Amino acid sequence: MFDTARHAQLVDAVFARAPVVPVITIDRLEDALPMCRALADNGLPVLEVTLRTPCALEAIALLARELPQACVGAGTVLNEADLRNVEAAGAQFAISPGVTDALYAAAKACPMPLIPGVATVGEVMRGLEHGWQRFKFFPAEASGGVAALKGFAGPLPMARFCPTGGIDLTKAPAYLALPNVACVGGSWMLPNDAIKAGDWARIGQLAREAAALAR
Repeated sequence: MFDTARHAQLVDAVFARAPVVPVITIDRLEDALPMCRALADNGLPVLEVTLRTPCALEAIALLARELPQACVGAGTVLNEADLRNVEAAGAQFAISPGVTDALYAAAKACPMPLIPGVATVGEVMRGLEHGWQRFKFFPAEASGGVAALKGFAGPLPMARFCPTGGIDLTKAPAYLALPNVACVGGSWMLPNDAIKAGDWARIGQLAREAAALAR
């Protein structure tokens, strides 16, 4: 039987480490360690490495091995194969943009917690039926943003969220002020020009600004 309370505890332990989860796309493997070290060393130790590039799994394995101060997870997990692959690579959690019954079934047999993506009350209700109480609210701004999450709180008080999608430094505080929001996800601290230039100092400064949003 799926242990709802245990799963919530595992996810809460991840969420509690920082107010912001960087959503990271790694195009060049050589960028993975310096980029993520700049994030982790400046207050953002929870890292969501998306499965959007050919080197993503290799990057997750590298970070899990070489960056012990971080909590390395995988994003854009779409199916059971993705879930198994990121677990084998050493990810400590997985995040999906949406979720299917097949993915819920696979996640129930996986010791690594899955944080499924939801956008509607109905999707949250289906997650609750499967035993989940912790979700990614995605795409946050396009799905009603702060107002939607306020609306969720009344009928779904047991659910907590990491909203992601369209959030930046100026929008994040309104989300973090909600009692059913544990943290937010975003990529604003990873501007493309800084990554291309290897400007890890700039990324570190942006990470410090995001970490300062802690409640």
